[in-house]
Amino acid sequence: MAIRLLSVDDHPMFRDGMAALIGGQPDMLLAGQAASGREALQQYRQCQPDVTLLDLRLPDMSGIETLRAIRAEFPQACVVILTTFEDEIETSRALAAGARGYLLKTLPPDQLLDTIRKIYEEQQK
Repeated sequence: MAIRLLSVDDHPMFRDGMAALIGGQPDMLLAGQAASGREALQQYRQCQPDVTLLDLRLPDMSGIETLRAIRAEFPQACVVILTTFEDEIETSRALAAGARGYLLKTLPPDQLLDTIRKIYEEQQK
């Protein structure tokens, strides 16, 4: 079974890059994409992904607000913050809101994919 992913980022080029990266993995499937927090919640409801990759900065609401909204409806949602902001306060806030991880976009692709797999496996236990 493929790991179903939802990619949430307001930058189309980043979403396209994630789609290409995920599309090249035999054990992963891009189930949906969103460019805003509201769209992320809608997409989550439709595709119910195994793992959501969520940007911290979105145009309509923060990634943390989006995370809280998703987890309010889906308490078991596995959401990973994927951002350019390395900030201890934001990291703490995200983890307190239920994020399963806080990753930087500068992470090498192989490490990102391995981390997604590890987080997914931990979620399945």
